Amino acid sequence: MSTAQAEKGKPSASADEPQGLMARYGLFLASIALVIIVALPHQTGLPVAGQNMLGILVFSVIIWMTEAVSYPVSAVLITTLTAFLLGFSPEIADPTKVMGTSKGLSIALNGFSNTAWALVGGALFLAAAMTHTGLDKRIALVVLSKVGAKTSRVLIGVIVVGFLLSFVVPSTTARVSCMVPIVMGIIVAFGVPLKSRFAAVLMIAVAQADSLWNIGIKTAAAQNMIAVSFIEKQLGVNISWLDWFIAAAPFSAIMSVILYFVLLKMIPPETQEIAGGQAIVAKALADLGPMKPAEKKLTIISLTLLFFWATEKIVHPFDTSTTTIAAIALMFLPRIGVMNWKQAQGAIPWGTLVLFGIGISLGSALLSTKAASWLATWITAAFGLQTASALAILAILAAFLIIIHLGFASATGLAAAMIPIIISVLQSVKTPGIDVVGMTMILQYVVSFGMILPVNAPQNMVAYGTDTFEVRDFVRTGIPLTIIAYLLILVMGTTYWKWLGYMS
Repeated sequence: MSTAQAEKGKPSASADEPQGLMARYGLFLASIALVIIVALPHQTGLPVAGQNMLGILVFSVIIWMTEAVSYPVSAVLITTLTAFLLGFSPEIADPTKVMGTSKGLSIALNGFSNTAWALVGGALFLAAAMTHTGLDKRIALVVLSKVGAKTSRVLIGVIVVGFLLSFVVPSTTARVSCMVPIVMGIIVAFGVPLKSRFAAVLMIAVAQADSLWNIGIKTAAAQNMIAVSFIEKQLGVNISWLDWFIAAAPFSAIMSVILYFVLLKMIPPETQEIAGGQAIVAKALADLGPMKPAEKKLTIISLTLLFFWATEKIVHPFDTSTTTIAAIALMFLPRIGVMNWKQAQGAIPWGTLVLFGIGISLGSALLSTKAASWLATWITAAFGLQTASALAILAILAAFLIIIHLGFASATGLAAAMIPIIISVLQSVKTPGIDVVGMTMILQYVVSFGMILPVNAPQNMVAYGTDTFEVRDFVRTGIPLTIIAYLLILVMGTTYWKWLGYMS
């Protein structure tokens, strides 16, 4: 599949020219909202800097939801607004003094000194190495060669590949971009029409399986790093890779099984078996030839890194970010490494990295200006959460995140905007025994529920760009998946996560 085909239908996050009515007027609406909030009368308990940051938050949410500008451009706009609006705001500790634009800019760039930002950067380089060496393609084809030619088993193979790649390719878009040409090759080689139900089922499974395993594995998605960063910053608790996996992997595993049955029920393939399918996959694997030295080196580096991730705080004291950066350093060393800087730099989505850093800065600024705590108090009162049970709080906040995600094309942006506020809300309720860390982690899982619309996640749009399914097909499978996932969150909240002590 050509690059042009892969990019077809992708959101305007990759372009600077806005598409559609909402996108064209999004920047104007965001600017009006910002001006109104900044100009409102002073709110009791909310510093001027906090009120300005709420204006910037609303501005950010609107331009992200409408995709009025590309994500990297939105990061530059948010940085500029933060520098100036905080720069002319009174100090929090001493309102008689003005912060100054130098301090405002420092706050706006705070996210780039965060260890979570370093981890995401390292993960993007690791994903680039997988693509450069072709190891991700080999893993996918090896799995597909073992499952047989029955359509239901090919579907299982696609879901299993999504699971396995989540361990070694810490970028959802990279994983899906790896799988799309492989699955397209299978569809074409099988002689199946692009608009067939079989093609639709496989391609939707590619996107949805990766979304589900974003939840199960801490390092699988950037939005998890945002949540972990704010949990550490606000609550002083570091969640290890293994702690996250023990808590979240059962949810992803159950939902992967449900995904299989939902897809076969909602979009049953035209045939039960593809003649010659096994031979086609075997030929594609044979065409790769034996493992190249670079693939072997990357396999060793990746498995070693996975070992260090999984044994953090158990057999060594090194955090996930540090071990990942060390692995990237090894990947670039002469004779030991698998690629050079010139080969890597073109494969790194630098705009994503910039957005991630600014997203952390936005959340940190909401906290430091007391905007998050003020907004949390308002939300707690509005939803009647003050004395609600842990399960009721989980149910209300999870439903809120699912609904608001319908307007977002980036789970990273959603996490940056909402997780600091979610933590503040949980801290403000009066229900005794609430486990703020555990419930924040569970609600972060819901942030990855971009399963209803193709525009809810970049990986969905990469799959949609193959022209193998219609929006209605994605919605028809995404709605039941989201409803079941929401109910499973509540069931596990009353059982498994309660037993682990993550609810109260």
